[in-house]
Amino acid sequence: MSSCSHLDQLQRLQPPKLSQSVHREECTQCFDNQDSPQGIDVCLSCFNGGCLDLERHHAATHVQKSGHAFTLNVKRKLKPSSQRAEDEEPPAKMKKLAIIEEREEDKYEHSTVVKCWKCDPTRGAEIPSASNDPKVKSLIDGTMQSLSSARQSEIKAWEEEILPCEHTLTLQQLAAGPIPASGLAHCNGCNLTENLWLCLTCGSLGCGRQQFGGVDGNGHGLKHFEETAHPVSVKLGTITPEGNADIYCYQCNDPKLDPELASHLATFGINVQTQQKTEKSMTELQIEQNLNYDFSLTSEDGKALEPLFGPGLTGLKNLGNSCYMASVLQTIFSLSPFQQRYLSNPGHASACPEPLPADCLECQMIKIADGLLSGRYSHPANYHNHTPTPSYTLSETESEPARPPGLDNNDRTVVFQEGIKPSSFKSLIGKGHEEFSTMRQQDSEEFFTYLLQVLRRAERARAPASAPDPTRIFSYGMEQRLQCTQCKKVRYRIDEMDVISVSVPAKEKGKDENGKLTYEDVQLWNCLEALLGIEALEYSCPECGGKVNVFKQTKFASFPQILVVHAKKFQLVNWVPAKLNIPLLLPQNDTLTFTEAQLGKGLQPGEEELPEDKSTSSLPEFNQVALSQLEGMGFSTVRCQKALLATGNSDAEAAMEWLFAHMEDPDIDAPIQPPSTGNAGAPEASPEQISMLSDMGFTPSQARKALRETGGNPERAVEWLFSHPDDMGDEDSSGGKEKEKKEVPGTKDVPVSYRLKAFISHKGPSVHSGHYVAHIRKDAGGEGKGEWVLFNDEKVVRADEESVNELKKLAYLYVFERV
Repeated sequence: MSSCSHLDQLQRLQPPKLSQSVHREECTQCFDNQDSPQGIDVCLSCFNGGCLDLERHHAATHVQKSGHAFTLNVKRKLKPSSQRAEDEEPPAKMKKLAIIEEREEDKYEHSTVVKCWKCDPTRGAEIPSASNDPKVKSLIDGTMQSLSSARQSEIKAWEEEILPCEHTLTLQQLAAGPIPASGLAHCNGCNLTENLWLCLTCGSLGCGRQQFGGVDGNGHGLKHFEETAHPVSVKLGTITPEGNADIYCYQCNDPKLDPELASHLATFGINVQTQQKTEKSMTELQIEQNLNYDFSLTSEDGKALEPLFGPGLTGLKNLGNSCYMASVLQTIFSLSPFQQRYLSNPGHASACPEPLPADCLECQMIKIADGLLSGRYSHPANYHNHTPTPSYTLSETESEPARPPGLDNNDRTVVFQEGIKPSSFKSLIGKGHEEFSTMRQQDSEEFFTYLLQVLRRAERARAPASAPDPTRIFSYGMEQRLQCTQCKKVRYRIDEMDVISVSVPAKEKGKDENGKLTYEDVQLWNCLEALLGIEALEYSCPECGGKVNVFKQTKFASFPQILVVHAKKFQLVNWVPAKLNIPLLLPQNDTLTFTEAQLGKGLQPGEEELPEDKSTSSLPEFNQVALSQLEGMGFSTVRCQKALLATGNSDAEAAMEWLFAHMEDPDIDAPIQPPSTGNAGAPEASPEQISMLSDMGFTPSQARKALRETGGNPERAVEWLFSHPDDMGDEDSSGGKEKEKKEVPGTKDVPVSYRLKAFISHKGPSVHSGHYVAHIRKDAGGEGKGEWVLFNDEKVVRADEESVNELKKLAYLYVFERV
């Protein structure tokens, strides 16, 4: 140990605390990991992980920035016995939903060595003898035995708290006798003996809805609720001796907890202490569904699709219900502005203001860009003798073409990529978000809009901006024109948008051979024309002083560089949005062309503007995306606005739940009354409050407006700022400043044409379950004639043209590039 003169400083370092993240699996700024030949250097002061690549030198950069002199180099390789264990089938029965830290020493052989960067500032000097010191050994053991950062985020995300509701807490039971014993019981509406739900009010047995994995169901349990309004049911077969079970409240439309389940079941002669779990829970079924839901990896003639490898062809490993995120990331990083911004930013690593790269959004976006686009991680799964990912075996009837790079030596097996794991990105981007911080399946369109908001928030915090904001390529203006049919006066409003949501009408055509409803084809252009058409509304005209008819028309105020079209193919079934497979036909050559007819021109000569509407002049700005989604479901504007006001102006789902609970309110259609004093009564924002918000990256003007809009409440002001990412905080007239007219992003040049660049498809009965994949056109020379590539989590394959043409019709998000 005499080879290093700094060991006294090393001995003073402490092992990681339980709350600390230890980044020992991979570099926090790229996807080099402990399986690579050089391994990973883990900082023994803050436990950041850094690679030793000479070009990226992330470990060395961290040492230079932080002054932390000691690291632990970690390398590992898979044990031969674990290689065989990985190929075994998982246990058929899932006893408990939990993420348990696997004993890495049982699966891998690790080699570690302490390094001192004061002795060698370039590569770090290895000190093999340091591990003989008891204090240093304790530090090494603590680092290696602690829960890794990736596993910490997995555990936290999987923890889903299920709570009681008013219906389980106030459950009133009707007198009932024992139900038939297990094995003899069947649904009251059919002969099914599995997937049975017991009504805890009256004891009625009804089958559930059909579930993934061959679980039959005809929905008679739901039908019983619709007929009786008995809200709470328990799934037989999931009851355990500990008193746990699947409990569902149809009124809340959510899984719930029944604290008195044992006594409630005793009413029907069920003793929980004698019960045995015989069926998979809903959570287990959902996990199984998302692990097995797959898009076809064969062409129309049954041949295996060819795996692809190289720059821009790297897969993203599914972290558990993360396919919605993977499809969005693959799509946005196929666009030049995102590639140029994040792939060509090598100087950020040394200039990053965050102490830990894992907490910096810019660092994580650069890491994703490097992982997806560099090609360094795009190789067959057994390339470095890593743990293999699932492979696809050719059928005996297939004719085998020349072997592509992904064919294994087993002649008939296609080997896919291992994929990079976006764990740190998901942990950071979802931090603090009620949904995206979980492992539950999410909606890809909602994640896309949320990601843009977070990126823009980070852009505003950078002063001054050193590079263009790539999210602006999606932004454009939508012009709404109202004209009163009596006074003929008009009002124009321009809303900045990122996604155009079009309703796709459902016209039933019949049933297929499996008994599923089929729908008539719909032209995408017709959906756009319907959105841009004229509709008659009832409106309280401030000029006429009463309710009149008005004409409302929506047009583009400008056109974006990238046009994202969200196809709304769902209908409300028992208050739950159900996804419909309505074929949507794209124009010829996948090209949309807009002309002067679709472009709004604002106030025209000879038109008179309507005066300010007194009933809404003091109302806040509404979340336009959520407002249009709610209006697209058929709710009136005033109801949508009330729902958004009541739920924090956050999202359509929360507002929809509020609407369903207040449909019978006597004043649900009454005009919204602003506070009598408006914002004039709000206290003047203090310098301390403005300074606090300014420290978060907002301008003083934004801080003042947020505090003014929220009555001086700093916590609500923060929420207001995050829900109004594009509001620059213009002063009101009382402040003596004239509100500047906001510049509308995009172009007004017409005609403008867009060609389909990518589309995100979805399989499953709901936007909140199932599986998402992305198809992306990889152009040859930018002529739009390139081949289509399917990104299905870690599997990246050359897409079959016929399959692409069919899947285009059923896509959920379309991404068009201006040409």
